[in-house]
Amino acid sequence: MHQALAERLVVDVGPERLTVRRLSAESGVPNGALYHAFGSLAALRGRMWLRAALEFLDLQTELIDEALGAAPAPEDAVNAVLAAADAPAALADRRPAAARMLMTVRREQLLGPDLPEELADALLGLDRRLVREVLCRLASALWDRRDGPSVDVITTCVVDLPTALLRRPLGQVTAEGAVPITVEVRARLAAAVRAVLDREPPRRG
Repeated sequence: MHQALAERLVVDVGPERLTVRRLSAESGVPNGALYHAFGSLAALRGRMWLRAALEFLDLQTELIDEALGAAPAPEDAVNAVLAAADAPAALADRRPAAARMLMTVRREQLLGPDLPEELADALLGLDRRLVREVLCRLASALWDRRDGPSVDVITTCVVDLPTALLRRPLGQVTAEGAVPITVEVRARLAAAVRAVLDREPPRRG
């Protein structure tokens, strides 16, 4: 299966219209071969989403690693949050179809209750890794905290703001399938993140 083709179909025609028959027609791979490889449509969708999400999280953690370095200074922690927030745009440079799918389609729209157990477990592990390696790590680097309010602020910076500011540019695809997210859009995102980080999270109690 062509991963990028399936991702593009999810965005262009809608998650509910991604069927084995349609993917077979678009890719030239016989229906039987797709069912043999994945077992079911639910498994095909789950593996497609998981692969793209893992690729994104790997890129995001790599960007955080580069920003923090071996002995991070306070400004390095801010830069790490900026890098994490910019990760969807960075993914769009490399894999536009994956970035469009992850940022414009809710996981629940694609994955239903018939998802195989092993894939559901893998997605749960991915969520835990996001909390541990991105949200808690950045909160700790900035404020030496991992409590709810600090993680909420990081979530605003690296999840909510990128979704709000990049969703529209991700819908503007060139004839070649590229997603031209401009320097100006990325600069506005960085400015919004810095504005949120200007206020330290409140402490409970």
